[in-house]
Amino acid sequence: MGKISVLNIKGEKVKDITLNENIWGIKPNDAVLFDAITLARNAMRQGTSSTKTRAEVSGGGRKPWRQKGTGHARQGSTRAPQWYHGGIVFGPKPRSYKAKMNRKERRLALKSALTYKVLDKEIKVVDTLQLETNKTKDMKAILAGLKIEGKTLVVVEELTENVILATRNISNIILLESSEINVLDIVSVDNLLITEGAIRNIEEVLI
Repeated sequence: MGKISVLNIKGEKVKDITLNENIWGIKPNDAVLFDAITLARNAMRQGTSSTKTRAEVSGGGRKPWRQKGTGHARQGSTRAPQWYHGGIVFGPKPRSYKAKMNRKERRLALKSALTYKVLDKEIKVVDTLQLETNKTKDMKAILAGLKIEGKTLVVVEELTENVILATRNISNIILLESSEINVLDIVSVDNLLITEGAIRNIEEVLI
């Protein structure tokens, strides 16, 4: 695995580090990555949509007209699906969209997502992300100094109050600890800004 530059918050190069090729340099598995994204998106669905069948709508207890001799088609209830205010055929019912994925697949999907960030050169590593203030403009200045634009995932080894407060009003920033990193957040952003300590934490878990 090639080396990657480590920058300070001013955008100046500090040193080079070598990323673990078993995590950041694998051959991405698109099928597993797709399944992981689908699983994560499904878990966000409420599954509360519901419709009533002809047995559940109110009314319709009597036969609207006699069986024969009226010239109309025979009908047994005014709550049959073809009637106004009738029941719904095969409509949605409350359900859970959650699915399961084994541990090896979850880890492979995460490694694939991280590898794509490296291959696409959408990752920037900083030595640390410690802010002296909690001002949003300071965080914006850091992003500008690192030449980061667009939606960004910021991963740190440990959340601090100043970092949380400085990023919470920036709409295109997702802030996570290294232990919370996930496939959906990685693939949904344009850039990955990660601290050196967070990289080591991730490698320690995924190795």
